[in-house]
Amino acid sequence: MANLTIYRGMKLTKDLAQKLEAAARERGFSSPSAFIRAAIENELTSRKPVFDESEGRIVATIDRLAQEMRKMSTGQQALFAFVDSLTKTLLTCLPEPSGEAYAQAVARAKARYERFIKNVGMSMAGDSRAAMAELVDRIQ
Repeated sequence: MANLTIYRGMKLTKDLAQKLEAAARERGFSSPSAFIRAAIENELTSRKPVFDESEGRIVATIDRLAQEMRKMSTGQQALFAFVDSLTKTLLTCLPEPSGEAYAQAVARAKARYERFIKNVGMSMAGDSRAAMAELVDRIQ
């Protein structure tokens, strides 16, 4: 026992001291001090930090959010491709108005476009509406 150092004095309630002595006897320790040393050693060597569990939950949450974002990104790409194809089809198949009718057709198209953008904006909610307003401001 020459390697032992007195580290801290502990004050225990009578009840806790009795439980400690009984546990030391039941588990075959030579004294309550030996039981306490073994308990401390066990606690220091075998227990993982508490934050490992919370880190695992955080990582799982981030992974789930990343998967959801990939799904949304794929959906946005598909929607963009659809709108792009539709626009190309319309622009290819619609005849261009002739001479004098051109200016009148452009004016009507601008009015229809403004109504279309307003309807799109009204059907959007939250941040999407603000993004659409910013987009409209850039176009004008």
